[in-house]
Amino acid sequence: MTALQDKETAVSTSATLSLNLIQAINLAMREEMRLDERVVLFGEDVGARGGVFLATEGLQAEFGRRRVFDTPLSEASIVGAAVGMAVRGLRPIAEIQFADYMGPGFDQIVSQAAKIRYRSGGQFTAPLVIRTPSGGGVRGGHHHSQSPEAYYAHTPGLKVVMPSTPYDAKGLLKAAVRSDDPVIFFEPKRIYRAFKEDVPEGDYVVELGRAAVRREGADLTIVGYGGVMPDALKVADALKAEGVSVEVVDLRSIVPWDRETVLNSVAKTGRALLVSEAPRTANFMGEVAYTIQEELFDALLAPVSQVAGFDTPYPYAQDKVYLPGPNRMLRAAAKLLGY
Repeated sequence: MTALQDKETAVSTSATLSLNLIQAINLAMREEMRLDERVVLFGEDVGARGGVFLATEGLQAEFGRRRVFDTPLSEASIVGAAVGMAVRGLRPIAEIQFADYMGPGFDQIVSQAAKIRYRSGGQFTAPLVIRTPSGGGVRGGHHHSQSPEAYYAHTPGLKVVMPSTPYDAKGLLKAAVRSDDPVIFFEPKRIYRAFKEDVPEGDYVVELGRAAVRREGADLTIVGYGGVMPDALKVADALKAEGVSVEVVDLRSIVPWDRETVLNSVAKTGRALLVSEAPRTANFMGEVAYTIQEELFDALLAPVSQVAGFDTPYPYAQDKVYLPGPNRMLRAAAKLLGY
């Protein structure tokens, strides 16, 4: 599937808005709250201030303090309240200011929210969304720049999502709010305001678990998600100028992830470069690499390669060095192409 084909379930989308990623997130929540009175939104400073990144700006003014409200500085209570509300029939959106601070609510996420449908035999579900900015690139250092998605991808019962475009941010978040399972919605904060694109003003969703092919190519497949995608596209353009045809696959959803699209792409190109910001050890891309070699071993023209964060705490001083930017991707691509 190409990006141009990826216009899932769009309804009344004749009008478009030029939005950046955080504006698209705000619009998604606004639309879902208008459509469904069960949707409530809460977290630290999400009310009058509109959140630390202004993702919730204006929502309390429209929907009131009963549906959009500030919480104490306690991630455990935020997550606990969200689980309780979800089980009792609401559809809460809980904001955690930074993904680094999800730890205090970890047990309730992985031991309670993720297990409710299974342990009750389907009698109860936990339709909640936990939104949180993640990743580096904003000089936030080791307490405001981590990429902890693998912790949650390892937990059956959770869905894990990370958009890379405004169009996807709106459609994926709307799909997450409507899901009957808990969704961890990571937002790559370094691209919150990096660029704008046309986003339909009407209602649409992007299906969870469905990847997008951002570029079509024949010589090399780059697979990524979230904040690395703009750099992956730059690499594809740079290699195209050298006569190398690169296919770029954006996972969009980590759990569930679109094995079919990835495998079809790598079967065609024979080479796979997997890119993410998270530390390399136990990185989710290890699962993607294992699946590729298990299913396509005979079709590979080179070993699967990975460019990731380093196995260190996220640094203050070397923010750009830590990230898997274009230079590191180009070196890895050259190695694959020359194998």
